[in-house]
Amino acid sequence: MGIKMIESVYQKYHQELVRWCLGMTGNPSTAEELVQEAFLRAMLHGQSFYALKEPQQRAWLYRTIKNSYVDRMRRTRYETVVEKFPQMPKEQEEMTAVEWKSLLGSLPDREGLLFALRYLKGYNSRQIGELLKMPSGTVRSKLSFARKHLRDALQ
Repeated sequence: MGIKMIESVYQKYHQELVRWCLGMTGNPSTAEELVQEAFLRAMLHGQSFYALKEPQQRAWLYRTIKNSYVDRMRRTRYETVVEKFPQMPKEQEEMTAVEWKSLLGSLPDREGLLFALRYLKGYNSRQIGELLKMPSGTVRSKLSFARKHLRDALQ
């Protein structure tokens, strides 16, 4: 019964929720992700979601999406880089990949790896934290130290 019910709710509200999210986020991919996440959470909550009446399920989905979006915005607020990447002197602008690898390898602890994952591969601190089994706050702190160490090394 659960799968049939969630399919019915999905068919009925999916497009409406995506349009609402698109207006809120301005990004079609993010809107779709938020809606998919809400339906996944509905399935995970199982019986408590299925026990709600249809208007309550709709309201639950809207509230879940809004809360997920607010959480995302809070996390990304901390993801922004507060310092500019250090400007390299003109003679060092044309560093080779080997030189960069050596420079990142010279950083203490795992700062080089964290820096490469964040700025070269594009992962955010939450994703890096999950990958390396460390809190995202620790990742941001270590990235701050990595930027400082790189700035010192390049000057």
